[in-house]
This record gives sequence, C-alpha cells and structure tokens, in this order.
Amino acid sequence: MIIFFLTNTATSKNTTIPVNVGLVLDMNGEDGKIALSCINMSLSDFYNSNSHYKTRLLLNTRNSKGDVVAAAAAALDLLNNVLVQAILGPEKSMQTNFIIQLGNKSQVPILSFSATSPSLTSIRSSYFFRGSLNDSSQVGAITAIIKAFGWREAVPIYVDNQYGEEMIPSLTDALQAIDTRVPYRSVISPLATDDQIEKELYKLFTMQTRVFILHMLPSLGSRIFEKANEIGLMNKGCVWIMTEGMTNLLRTLEPSVIDSMQGVIGVRPYVPKTKAFENFRVRWKRKFLQENPSLFDVELNILGLFAYDATRALAVAVEKAGITSFGFDKTNVSSNATDLEAFGISRNGPKLLQALSSTRFKGLTGDYVFVDGQLQSSAFEIINVNNGARGVGFWTPEKGLTLKLRSNSTTKSKLRPIIWPGDSTSDPKGWEIPTNKRKLRIGVPVTKGFSDFVKVTIDPNTRESASVTGYSIAVFKAVIEELPYAVAYDFVPYAQPDGTSSGSYNDLMYQVFRGKFDAVVGDTTILANRSKFVEFTLPYTESGVSMIVPIKDNKKKNAWVFLQPLTLDLWVTSGCFFIFIGFVVWVLEHRVNEDFRGPAQHQVGTSFWFSFSTMVFSHRERVISNLARFVMIVWYFVVLILTQSYTASLSSLLTVQQLQPTITDFQMLIKSGDNVGYRKDSFVFGILKQLGFDEKKLIAYSSPEECDELFQKGSAGGGIAAAFDEIPYTKPFIGQYCSKYTLIERTFETAGFGFAFPLHSPLVPEVSRAILNVTEGNKMKEIEDEWFKKRASCPDASNAGSSHSLGLNSFRGLFLIAGTAATSALIIFLAVFVCEHRNVLKRSDPRSSLLSRIRILLEIFASRDLSAHNFRDKRGVQVHSTGVTEASPHTGYSPNPSSDSQHTDSNFSFFGEHGSPSTESGDPNPNLHGHP
Repeated sequence: MIIFFLTNTATSKNTTIPVNVGLVLDMNGEDGKIALSCINMSLSDFYNSNSHYKTRLLLNTRNSKGDVVAAAAAALDLLNNVLVQAILGPEKSMQTNFIIQLGNKSQVPILSFSATSPSLTSIRSSYFFRGSLNDSSQVGAITAIIKAFGWREAVPIYVDNQYGEEMIPSLTDALQAIDTRVPYRSVISPLATDDQIEKELYKLFTMQTRVFILHMLPSLGSRIFEKANEIGLMNKGCVWIMTEGMTNLLRTLEPSVIDSMQGVIGVRPYVPKTKAFENFRVRWKRKFLQENPSLFDVELNILGLFAYDATRALAVAVEKAGITSFGFDKTNVSSNATDLEAFGISRNGPKLLQALSSTRFKGLTGDYVFVDGQLQSSAFEIINVNNGARGVGFWTPEKGLTLKLRSNSTTKSKLRPIIWPGDSTSDPKGWEIPTNKRKLRIGVPVTKGFSDFVKVTIDPNTRESASVTGYSIAVFKAVIEELPYAVAYDFVPYAQPDGTSSGSYNDLMYQVFRGKFDAVVGDTTILANRSKFVEFTLPYTESGVSMIVPIKDNKKKNAWVFLQPLTLDLWVTSGCFFIFIGFVVWVLEHRVNEDFRGPAQHQVGTSFWFSFSTMVFSHRERVISNLARFVMIVWYFVVLILTQSYTASLSSLLTVQQLQPTITDFQMLIKSGDNVGYRKDSFVFGILKQLGFDEKKLIAYSSPEECDELFQKGSAGGGIAAAFDEIPYTKPFIGQYCSKYTLIERTFETAGFGFAFPLHSPLVPEVSRAILNVTEGNKMKEIEDEWFKKRASCPDASNAGSSHSLGLNSFRGLFLIAGTAATSALIIFLAVFVCEHRNVLKRSDPRSSLLSRIRILLEIFASRDLSAHNFRDKRGVQVHSTGVTEASPHTGYSPNPSSDSQHTDSNFSFFGEHGSPSTESGDPNPNLHGHP
C-alpha cells in the first residue's frame, strides 16, 4: 500500500489551515449561480463571525453543465487530483446518484443541498448527507389537505423523468392510507408539445375526478396551467395542488401564468421570516446583481437558502473534526488503471462523518439537524394562489394542519378561507359529471313475474326498450332528484335482442366492474361477494329473508280453550286473591253486617260468594264498614282490568286461532323432507343449501302466480310446502294472497336492496345521502303506496298466530296494590279492635288465665257490634228467650249477659256448642255490671 499525504502545519497562532472541498454546480444555469453566490456569502459570514477558527474551507468549483457524465467527471477530478475532503452538490438527483457511490468508496462526505429524489435514501451510504428535503416529506401535507376536504379520488400529474416518477409511489401509498383512490396517472414528457399537453388534459376533462396533484418544475408546469385554463379545467369545482418544486419558484413565473393559476393550492417548506433572513436577502440581492448584472429580475429561492446552510454545516463539521493534516490511503493499482480505481480512501472521512452527523444549529431555513444523513423537515406552509401567494395554514408531522405554527389553539377550521379555481369560496366536492361525456349507462335487470320492482317493456317492432318502470326505478329517480346537481342517465336493460335476460344478477354486477355499465338499478341485494366488484349505496328497502307458509282454518276448538287466555300462575294467583279478599271482607263486616252473620258454614259460603261474584259484579250483599269499602274499591279496579283482559285474550284466541301457519320452523321442513320453493336466480338457493336442505327438494319459481300454483299442488303433488324469499318480495306476495299464506319470522338477515356503482365511485356517498333524505321523508311512502297498494287491504301477516296467554308479570303491580290495600285494612281493623278491648287482656283477676282471656276476646270478635250505626235503632231493646227487656240506658248492654247469648249464632262458636256463652255487649265480665 502506498501512502501519500498533504500536510499543512500551523507556524503561529494566527495561521489558518485551508481545507479543500469540492463544489459541483451547473454554472451555466440560473440556479447554479444563485447557489454559488449563497455559498460564498455563507463562508464569508461564517468566518467573519468565527475568526478564531483554525480551519478555512477552500472551494474547488467544477461546472457540471447540467450533465450527469460531466458531473461524474468533475467529482473524479476532485477526488483524484485535488484530494478534496468533502464535496458540495451537485444540483440534480441523477447526478448525485453516481457521485454518492464515489464518496462512499473514497469515504469522502457528499453534501447535497438540492437533490430531493427519494431513491437516494435507498442507496444507504453513510457518507451521503442530504442538505435539502426529501420529495416524499411533502406527501404528508398533501394528503392532509385531501383528507381535510374529504376528496375520495385524486389524479397525479407528473413529469416523465426521475424527478417526477420517484415521489409517486410514496404519494399513492399515502393516498391509499386515507382511502383516496388514484383512478389515473397522467404522465407528461418533459419535451411534450402544446398539442400533446392539450390532448392529455382533454382526457382528464372527460373523467369525473377533479382533484389534480401537479409534480413538476415550473418550466413544464406553467404550460400545463395555461392549457388547463384554456380548456376549462381551472373552472369552479376543480382542485389543483402543487408540490414544492413549483411552489418554491412562483416568483419566477410570468404574470400571465400566475393569472391562469388562480385558486391553486401549493405546499412548500416553511422558512421563518427572521431578521437574519431579511438581512441576508437584501445583502444577497445587492451582491448577486453586482456579480450578474444581466440577471436583474432573479429572486432568492429555497435552493440558495439550503446551499447557504449546507456550507455552514460543512464548515462547522470541519472545524469540529480538528483536521490538521490531510492524506489518502491508496491501494496498489496497475499502471493502466482507470480513474475510478486510481483514487484512495480519505483518512479524515470517519472523523468528518461523525462531525457532520452531530452538527446542529439555527440556520436560515430553521433548525438544521441531520438524522441518518437526512435533513429533518420542521414544517410546510400551505399557500393559495390568489393574485400572488397567500398563506392559508401550515402542516407539521406532529400537529398536522394548523392555522398558526406556534399556536396551541384548537380552532375548528384548520385552514384559512381558500379561494378556489373559478373564484369560488365553496369547497369543491372533488368530482363532476363531465358535460361532454355520454350519459350514465344504468343497467337494469330483466326478469319475468316480479314486475313490481323492475318492469322492462320491449317494443315488439324495434326490439328496443320502450320503457323501464317499477318500485326500484321510482326510488332511483327520486334519489337523483335529491342530488344538488343534474345527472344525465339512460336505463339500459341487461337483455338479449329477443328481450330475454342476458344473465344472472351476479353477471350484471360484473358488467359494472368491466365498465359496460356505470351503475345498476333494480332489485339488487347487497351481498358480500358482490361488493368485491361493485360498491353499493345504503339500502332502500327492509332487510332479511322470510319463510312463506300456507295457513289453515283450525275449526276444532279445544274443550279447555277458555283456560288458555291466562297462564297457570295467573290462574292460581287470581284464585288465591279471591279467597283472601273474601276473608278480609268477612273480618271487616261480620260484626256490623247481618249479611255476613249466621252459622259458620253460612258465613264461609257468603264470604266466597261475595268475593267471586265481584267478577261479574252480581253480589247482593251490602258493604257497611269504611275499611271494607276501601278494600272493595281497589279490588273492583283489579277485577275490572283482569276480566277485560281475559275477554280480549279469549276473543283473540277464538278468532285469530282459526288461521294458523302449517309450519313454524324451517327445521320441520328439513326433517320431513318436504319440497321448498325459492325465486329463480336468487341467492337464496345457496343459503338454503347451507342450511341443510336437499338440493333435489328445492324448486324455483319465476312469478307470484307460479309460486301460488306450487303451493296448491303441495309437496306430495310435486309442489312446495313453504317458500323462502327476501322481505321486499314476500310482502307484496302476502298482499296478493293474504287469505291463503302468512309470513314466519325472519330466517336470517340480509342487507336489503341497494344501487350498485363501480368501486370507489364518488357518486356512492352522494347517492347514499340522497337515499336517506328520500326514505326519511314522505316521498318513499308515496312510492310504496303507488306500487304496493294491495297490502293496504290485508292485515299484517306478521301478526298471524301470534296470540299469547297473559302471564302474572302483566298484573303483578295490580295484585301488589290490592294485597297492600287489603292487608293494611286488616291490620288497622285488628289494631282498633284490640285497642278497644284491651281491658279484657289487662284484667287482674288471678283466677282467669291468659288463655281464658283470649277466648273471651275471640268471643267478642265473633259477636255483633251493637255500637255500630246500623244497630242503633235496636239499642233500647234486647231480645230474650222469654220476651223483650230494656237495656241499660248508659251502657247499651244487657243486664244479664247470658240472656244476650241466645241471639248469638248458636251454630257458630270458637269453642263448640257447649263452650262458654258469648256476649253481644262487647264485655263478657259480669263483675263489670255488678253480677257475682
């Protein structure tokens, strides 16, 4: 190995060390001259501010002449002959690609300030530093704008070269991530003529999409906008978004071009308008005019700013690396080796690499920092072309779209008001129905039999469709009328020349996928397998599949049908409450009401008779006490509701029960092996097979009349025992034959009928919203009445055979109220009774036991209460076995308690016929009346 080196030794503290660096620029171009002046000013400003630095960058400039080969030759010369420690440039990504390989091999850092191609990152060279922004970094800002306005389709328009093509994959991926489709890519040659550009734009004009993303440089982009303005692609409803390649150079465009770009949106890297930036811009303008007096209208651009900051970054890194000697290690090569094999490996490369990677400072373009060799973008500015560039917001990776860059406010609007093409302030919907395009071809199915939904009438003379009518057609027309714009369309029957159908519904859907039809309107069911080829709107009908079965007249009534209105627990509870209420009324009435007195069996019978007779309100006994009246008022209310409910339920059983479905569960059909019908060409056939039906037992029908004929034959006669179909079909059928058939609850769910459009069609959300407007209004009811009037005269078949017995839960509250009222009255009565006769329990006679006291109290309970108002007319008269005696005028009790016992009910006694005599006075103690 041969080692050669170049040494510069400082002889004093004021001696500086020159460091050779290469600069590859297109010196013939305007951008190259701007970059060169910015680089020179950067070095001058940097070393004036850091005069104590020991190193000084020594520029070795080479002219690439805008050519890839010339740029490569310039880099080889700098590496082989000048032994540069780093290379700034070149401008173009295609030139940079090869030079990166050279830098990686020689370990010489390549710092580009203008190469934006995303593919350069894939080279993965640690010695390449991108001092500009990757084109893909702006994709986030573009997609954020599209997502904010809800545009579902966008067409990229880009130049046919490396600059244009390499950003498109990342752009389409980002659009796909936000569910925005790219239906077409418009590729424009950089050498395209005006006629070629116009032809391509006319192609875009015939498409529905009106969101365009322009990615090219101003030289071609300005021509695109002028032609687009001429043919009408800059009118109201259009959206144009420019990438930073053109947005950064808006000031360089002619006024006529700017006029044709009114309403365009652009994204560009945000450059803070600091004092340092304004000072530099003024100084640069003065210096550039001195060096290039012929270029008086040139403006400072982002390329010059990146060149300025990149030069400073390299100067800082060289100083930080502490380079004091320079050398290249060169391997042994033959004498006839090429220049690609002649250069060696820089000794300072690793140090300079590390220094560049850790360099951080505040530059003219903002925070300058490398991450994996890539300059990190801080923010993008969103501009609106409206007599110049007008800022409408910002985008950052952290915050997304925002009105103000350094504001934390959460305003609803993410951007300022935008003036769109056509001088419109309303947000474009992103698509239009082209006026010069053919009308929408709406495919309609051709079926026989079920003409309520779609009916195609064929002219027998011309063999062409004369009219297309039906429920689905009427709904579609009403939906189109709801759209805020006009949509021209023609109904095209999916039929053969002889008027027969051209295929199944699935075949018709596939024609939309192939592009033969723009949509399908009819009785088309929304299915998962169909959604792979078309996109459905929201459904406009009910969903689900039901079973149609015949109904039979159940004339043989059950002898015990009168018990069915109430469940067993309700019968038992009602009986218990009748007995309980009778007992409570007896307790409350037997002391004051002669109707409830007499022998024991008579009182028991009277109590039950009174309670149960309340069912028909035929009781003759009067109720005297207020507590009993209160109980009966509540009980009458309970009995009224209970009897009325029983009567209604029994009536329902005796009438509805006459029409019963012959089959209530599809499993019965599978077990019995009966034939089952389905509508011809319906997806229901596949579902029936999945449910377990034998394919041989499945019979297709084409019309309601044919279905009825199959039912009449019966399964044994080659007909069917039941039929399965979607609810939109079954309800009109039941409306036509409501006296013969009924519907059984849904067997399984479906999504209903919907209109089919091509995948990702922008019409789908618009039509779906219109469907909601129609179905929620009166229009849908009018359409249903027009096409399904027969249903109005038939009862709802879903209620057939749905009568159920009444259960206890339905009356639990009533029984709770009645029980509470009766129990409360009973407690109050007993409390008052015990309180009035408490002296019997408290008597201190040592000869009387507690049991005897209770017996006396019960005797009083079983006796009349002569103090009651209905006995007051007898208060002065007491009946004896031998005659009539006077009662005490003070107490109202008989002087001889035993004499009163003869008027007690001799057959009713708590202790039998020979027990102690009961008294009617209420106090059986003879001592209280002066008796021994």
